Amino acid sequence: MFDGNFRDGVDRIVGPIGRLLVRIGISADFLTCIGLLMSVAACVFIGRGQLRLGLALLILTAIPDLLDGAVAAAAGTSSKRGAFFDSTADRVTDALLLGGVAWHLAERNGGKMALLPMAVLAVSSLISYERAKAELLGYQAKGGLMERAERMVVLGFGLCFQAILIPVLWVMLALTSLTALQRFFKVWRQATPDVPSSNRRA
Repeated sequence: MFDGNFRDGVDRIVGPIGRLLVRIGISADFLTCIGLLMSVAACVFIGRGQLRLGLALLILTAIPDLLDGAVAAAAGTSSKRGAFFDSTADRVTDALLLGGVAWHLAERNGGKMALLPMAVLAVSSLISYERAKAELLGYQAKGGLMERAERMVVLGFGLCFQAILIPVLWVMLALTSLTALQRFFKVWRQATPDVPSSNRRA
């Protein structure tokens, strides 16, 4: 939802900041690396039970993630390599943050509860795969109730208020699963006209 409703407005805000960073010699790849390092630190703090410090770092990771594209555009260095690096870094960040939550829950609630954030991570990866595969095939798979930005916001609430962390994870799992289904059927509808009529299922 974030990409569809707010991305253009955010780009207008971060564009001038991107141009300023280019003037002082900051590259998009450097910002992506900084975001990854912050994610590692967030994972450690969350895993050790310092959830609000982890939340602070989660918020900070959003800054380079917002700015790296603006810097690349301002510097004229936007490329497929940069897009690949940025997308891969996002997946690594997701794994680190939810891995930190799993570590924390394993220490506090036992091993079985640690499976919950891992389930969220698995379905989140499915959502990313659906979009990547759809676009490779020439279809569009953006959108859904809980894209990455929404997941990070909701996770932030869980980290801020530890008492609701587990219910928040269940909500994330439910809405992320619904998003995966939304994307599946969105692509299914787009692809159906391309199926030879003799092969279509009733």
